Amino acid sequence: MSTLPKHWVVAAPASPDFLRRYQMHPALAQTLFNRGFIEPDTARRFLRAEVGNDNPFTMKGIPEAVRRIRTAIKNRELIIVYGDFDADGVTSTVLLTWILKALGANVRAYIPHRVDEGYGLNTQALLKLAHEGARVVITVDCGIRSVDEVEAGKAAGLDMIVTDHHSIGPEIPRGLAVINPKQEDCNYPEDMLAGVGVAYKLAQALLRSTQQNDKTHRDIDEETLLDLVAIGTVADLAPLNRTENRALVRRGLEVLNRAERPGIRALLDVAGVKLGAVTSTSIGFALGPRINAAGRLEDAMMAYDLLVSADEKQARSLAEHLQDLNVRRQELTREAQELVRGQIDTRFEQSPLIFAGDRSFRPGIVGLVAGRLTEEFFRPAVIMEEGEQESRASCRSIPQFDITRALDECADLLVRHGGHAQAAGFTVLNENIPALKNRLTQIAYDRLYGLELRPLLEIDAELDIHHLNESLVRELAQLEPTGHSNPVPVFKSDNLRVIETRTVGRDASHLKLKLARAGSPPLDAIGFGLGSWAANMPDRIDVAYQLEMNEWNGNRSLQLNLQDIRPAGAS
Repeated sequence: MSTLPKHWVVAAPASPDFLRRYQMHPALAQTLFNRGFIEPDTARRFLRAEVGNDNPFTMKGIPEAVRRIRTAIKNRELIIVYGDFDADGVTSTVLLTWILKALGANVRAYIPHRVDEGYGLNTQALLKLAHEGARVVITVDCGIRSVDEVEAGKAAGLDMIVTDHHSIGPEIPRGLAVINPKQEDCNYPEDMLAGVGVAYKLAQALLRSTQQNDKTHRDIDEETLLDLVAIGTVADLAPLNRTENRALVRRGLEVLNRAERPGIRALLDVAGVKLGAVTSTSIGFALGPRINAAGRLEDAMMAYDLLVSADEKQARSLAEHLQDLNVRRQELTREAQELVRGQIDTRFEQSPLIFAGDRSFRPGIVGLVAGRLTEEFFRPAVIMEEGEQESRASCRSIPQFDITRALDECADLLVRHGGHAQAAGFTVLNENIPALKNRLTQIAYDRLYGLELRPLLEIDAELDIHHLNESLVRELAQLEPTGHSNPVPVFKSDNLRVIETRTVGRDASHLKLKLARAGSPPLDAIGFGLGSWAANMPDRIDVAYQLEMNEWNGNRSLQLNLQDIRPAGAS
């Protein structure tokens, strides 16, 4: 959690007359208004997750890809699904490989090793696959910036089909088909799908084409793939204010809660997530990190094997190993974070951007370290795993700074790079690191100079603490699934009297409060990471919080999940 004081920004309230048009609780209506749903009918469609045109064949590249893949299936040509080593890439690989096998394809999965090969398409891997008899390579969650690698694959006799969702570079690979809804001439209405969402659209198209033309495989239901779509979409932080992402995750959670895959059941069990109670939060904090742990510390194919396993015993063994890797990943992240923290100059003039590396860093944890440091210091962070001749880095950024755009301006110093506005990665020759650091630091200084750099806490509405109840919690639950770009709403209540304070947790890092309510029992509040307040808690405080129901020993009670605290009346 950030150690910097947060700047509370309360959304401008809509008029009571306007909110009444939504025909729902004013707090929910105000939250939807804040999210940009200023027409009540549009807001209600969003809550119902009603999708308009989602015909996969309208996505550029899919018709050509379907034709080639169906020919390959018919002729028993070897198809390779080439994925990425994060949760989005692994679920994409599992999804497309599964549907191709179900349709009778001769197909294999290939996920590069993070340390040996790095992110994205690898020319040597493509040449090896061609030598082994592959004729079609379908990328998932990667490839949109792999112009040279696609050419190398084509020269080796491979028909290259690229499916990806990352930002488009200055040149698009010349594959047999390129499927990425961010292409300017792509008419598909949703351009913010995760990699697994794009893979799902291709799988949909393949299945529908096969069922329509061959009258076969009618027993395959595309809905059974949505558990994978939900995991990859939430874990990759695809925006859940987009209706199609929202619909895919909502439907996917229904499949996920049935846990029909042995690997899913085993993973839920080791993560301590109760079957039937899986939410988007469960994906973000339990399933996603454990799937990611395989590629971060060992081999992502382990996570692939878990998700495709039909054997309960094998699935359990793999899930337990991922659990152990996740614990180790947490330890390594803390150690690296402490090392970098000691090197940082916190003065903006000297360090508008955190840039650090070490030979001891594992490539699988540099992104996590970058994310933690960006959160703590509210600066863009570049963290490198230094190699002998070249180094690989992960970058995380703040809303005020597009890190991929900044890397584009340093392309002449990089071997490869790519990503999103707030998360990216690159490979650089060690001889270019000093020049890269200087240029990125200057770009950050120019773009961020004069801006107030402290984290914003966006608050949806100010509420009277006496009006909070379980009925409001149920109304707000209509916003689920929540996540990136559709966060759990945050509310504010002022001048609350604290009647009990204590810390909880092994290291006393969390805060428990009881807050007075006139004429009603005290209200419980929990503040994760806010334990330091206990030593000097004011008598009266303003609080920013998420409203939830706490379940403990069979009892349910209303609880404030504190996001921040300040003395009453402070700003």
